[in-house]
Amino acid sequence: MALSLAVSPCPNDTFVFHALIHGLVPGAPPIDLTFADVDVTNTAALDGRFDLVKVSYAALPWLLDDYQLLPCGGALGRGCGPLVLTNGRTDLTGATVAVPGDRTTAYLLFRLWAADQPPARIEVVPFHQIMPGVAEGRFDAGLVIHEARFTYQRYGLTALVDLGEWWERDTGLPIPLGAILARRGTVDPAAATGWIRESLRLGWSDPAAGQDFILANAQEMEPAVVKQHIELYVNEFTLELGEDGLAAADALLGRAAAAGLTPAVPSFV
Repeated sequence: MALSLAVSPCPNDTFVFHALIHGLVPGAPPIDLTFADVDVTNTAALDGRFDLVKVSYAALPWLLDDYQLLPCGGALGRGCGPLVLTNGRTDLTGATVAVPGDRTTAYLLFRLWAADQPPARIEVVPFHQIMPGVAEGRFDAGLVIHEARFTYQRYGLTALVDLGEWWERDTGLPIPLGAILARRGTVDPAAATGWIRESLRLGWSDPAAGQDFILANAQEMEPAVVKQHIELYVNEFTLELGEDGLAAADALLGRAAAAGLTPAVPSFV
């Protein structure tokens, strides 16, 4: 039977899962692929419709009864955090802030950072509308992720804060952004871990093999930006979360629970 997989069309996900999706991983089952942005999968995973799914670490407290965190395939790192962008504004007093999803890691980091200076209003809008909306004055600020790190200057915007720098300075840990979950009772987590790691290794050994697939799904991203995106988000934590990766997840969700923002979860360490 085919295994249902839901990931984003972003270059880091298509790079990691290209070989698995295309039947190039020995012993892996065929894949029934769904592309969906992470703010969609955060909610869609609640009904258990996917066997393997990419979600935000911030969504884990609502999903771990039905899914198990895999130690690979996700997005963690340093120097890759979300940005709060403005059109020259230097604080968020009375501001309306556009965010890409209410259960994203980006928004959870924002809420932790802004606890002492909360904005007046939050609007959840599609990611592609955030930077144009801030530039045009429809929003006072916008929370952005991924490739926006490389392109926001084109909109004449400035970064009020790099939440990744803030997080790393405060904790010394990488930023836990996206996680890969396996549905309990349906997927053998050890087998799935092996398939994903082999898919990643194949991508690293022959990056050109998946280039057409990656570019075709990169939402009109320029090849140079795609390359930057992959280099930033596909790293050693994608292969193995390790102690630092698990500690980062613990720190994020522990702080969120202590602040009353999410339900508590058992430690990963």
